[in-house]
Amino acid sequence: MSDRKILVVDDEANVRQLVRSYLEQEGYQVLEAADGAAALTLARREHPDLIVLDLMLPEVDGIEVCRILRGESDVFILMLTARTEEADKLIGLGVGADDYLTKPFSPRELVARVKAILRRGEPSAAARTVLRAGDVEVDPERHEARVGDRPLELTSKEFEILAELAANPGIVYSREKLLENVWGYDYFGDARVVDVHVAKLRKKLEEDPARPQRLVTVRGVGYKLESGKGR
Repeated sequence: MSDRKILVVDDEANVRQLVRSYLEQEGYQVLEAADGAAALTLARREHPDLIVLDLMLPEVDGIEVCRILRGESDVFILMLTARTEEADKLIGLGVGADDYLTKPFSPRELVARVKAILRRGEPSAAARTVLRAGDVEVDPERHEARVGDRPLELTSKEFEILAELAANPGIVYSREKLLENVWGYDYFGDARVVDVHVAKLRKKLEEDPARPQRLVTVRGVGYKLESGKGR
């Protein structure tokens, strides 16, 4: 039995049971909640490693649950949605979800995504080096980032994108490359998910719009973190 704890939040009992069955087969400890209020109570009490969170919930909807939890912790959040509108997916990512799956989904794909997300939280030998790009400093081991003396409050996904770019300052990363390196699996959704996270990360990096940007968009190619020369 793994010591990893996963909270499954969905108002449909059959969905919760299906997800629970597949996750328990992989050795995870699984908790269940049928509405947003119960999800918040369990998340605060049990401190799960990851939350599988349905968008449409009674009491408190998934968007609000995600927004509240993201303000309290860095718990990984995989959002489930029956909606197909792009705006709904982007709203979920915009309030801090790490990833999303659209219903109906393959339970095996959900398990694969859960594993990939949790792997990103595991320390590695490569995480021993503090990364620097100009006045941006990223410490993967401590999961800390700062600009000069100013600490950055980042979501887990924003932190991973920043660390990836800071590892190779000045090098342009395409959306597809960031999906591959940061999401950690073959992503079947819209690559614009990267744009949502980068836009939020940029707002946190840049305080003075009059200065040259640290996180630069290379039109038609992707993104890069400047090395600091000329700033």
